[in-house]
Amino acid sequence: MSNANIDIAGNGSDKVKAVLKDVPKLFLNGRPNIFAASIIKKLVLTQVSIKSNVIEPQRKEGLVVYNVTVEEDMVNGGGTLHGGCSAFLIDLCSTASIMALKIDQGVSARDVSQSMSIVYHAPAAVGETLRIVNTTMAVGRRVASARTEIWSETHHRLVASGVHIKMEPSSTKL
Repeated sequence: MSNANIDIAGNGSDKVKAVLKDVPKLFLNGRPNIFAASIIKKLVLTQVSIKSNVIEPQRKEGLVVYNVTVEEDMVNGGGTLHGGCSAFLIDLCSTASIMALKIDQGVSARDVSQSMSIVYHAPAAVGETLRIVNTTMAVGRRVASARTEIWSETHHRLVASGVHIKMEPSSTKL
């Protein structure tokens, strides 16, 4: 393992870890002022693993974990993590787990969102550290899905969870 990725747990390759570690490069595409850029810059990659699925061992799944501390630009008027911010974190971070598995398999990681389903479980206040755990469910040629759990490290409780479905972009341009 290279020195640059030594602090990232898991059996993911150095190549996959390097791609997923530089979150701004991965998701800002050279556009520093896009939606939620300040949040993207706060994400810290802590784990990348490619493992066998427990139920279907011949199938592989990607596991990617990011940490982030809740700050003022992430909360609602009540001072807790905004639902829209939770949705954004689920969207972005679940995408990383799909990318991890696709990169590991040497497949194009170009997908667009098709749908997301989110459940909000508990609030998270400014200063709380969140652990965002993302696991692929199914990754095929045309459709991929991942589940995300956002945990409060501070209070050891589930804050939000979601399922994200992605699909290959249409080859037809409008």
